[in-house]
Amino acid sequence: MSNASTESQERQLPPPEEMYDALVKRDESYEGVFFVGVKTTGIFCRPTCPARKPAMRNVEYFASTRSALASGYRACKRCRPMEQPGEAPSWLEPLLLAVERDPTHRWCDQDLRDRGLDPVRVRRWFKTHHRMTFHAYQRSRRLGGALGHLSLGADILEVAHATGFESLSGFSDAVRRLVGASPGKSRATERVHLTRVVTPLGAMLAGTTDRALCLLEFADRPMLPTQLERIQRYFNAVLVPGETRVTSKLAAQLEAYFEGRLQAFDLPLDLRGTPFQVDAWRELLTIPYGTTRSYAQQAANIGKPDAVRAIGKANGDNRIAIVIPCHRVVGKNGQLTGYGGGLWRKRRLLEIESANCGPFVLT
Repeated sequence: MSNASTESQERQLPPPEEMYDALVKRDESYEGVFFVGVKTTGIFCRPTCPARKPAMRNVEYFASTRSALASGYRACKRCRPMEQPGEAPSWLEPLLLAVERDPTHRWCDQDLRDRGLDPVRVRRWFKTHHRMTFHAYQRSRRLGGALGHLSLGADILEVAHATGFESLSGFSDAVRRLVGASPGKSRATERVHLTRVVTPLGAMLAGTTDRALCLLEFADRPMLPTQLERIQRYFNAVLVPGETRVTSKLAAQLEAYFEGRLQAFDLPLDLRGTPFQVDAWRELLTIPYGTTRSYAQQAANIGKPDAVRAIGKANGDNRIAIVIPCHRVVGKNGQLTGYGGGLWRKRRLLEIESANCGPFVLT
């Protein structure tokens, strides 16, 4: 087996010693940077694979899954390198599709067993990736749809029955727990639909109203709960699972961006924050693909040249990563500093854009 592939030559890999150290440490910052083939087993893995680490002499490295497969390796069943990080496993996909086809259906544990699924395994996946149980997820999904019908003036009793509630009192109680108001008073409540979007840099959580994108954060960002609280406050909204037309458009544009086919996002955005934050975020939108800007330049461009530190904080509070490109702001000397999703992601985003535009120019 050999890793002398065209793709490896096109994208230079880090030194072997560095990659082996990342493999031993299961360093997630190297996700997507390389894949490792184990000569003794014929299997290739992610750098974060939980399997026992082989000796350095028994591994070789690849820049892509395609080059590993072309060299005769099989994908590891534990770390599943053919899937994007955060992607729903194949055993769960039929259930997710069934929920989307009929959000009003009330699933019980026996329904899951009838599908050959272990309810505990399903619960664990939803707790990890959605921070709620499967039953809480489907209940919130149903209530989100109910609030949408109510906002259009539908009859409360008809909405209760249409969304799977057996009694009006049960429906009213569920709405009060979610919204803090009766179904009648909840008609004007804004809904922010939350869904996971898988990218090569890991899963992201997208939030959209019926009209615009208002949240796009990496799912493992420690600040995510704070951002969700801010969304609820600024939008006077309830957070419900689900997708909108904006979500679908976002997913397609993110895929094109990571494949190098898209340089400018075309999405409706809803920016809510302090006037200073909104000014800072709008300035970020003016930074062209393939260029970077310093924090000092960003501050000067919004007429606040002495607010460099405040600009850094506003960028950190940006709730719409990638689309509002705070990753294009660097230190005065070009040094990478400050990125909520992790500096390794900032570096990877700049590398993706550099590969399509040549070396970055500080504007």
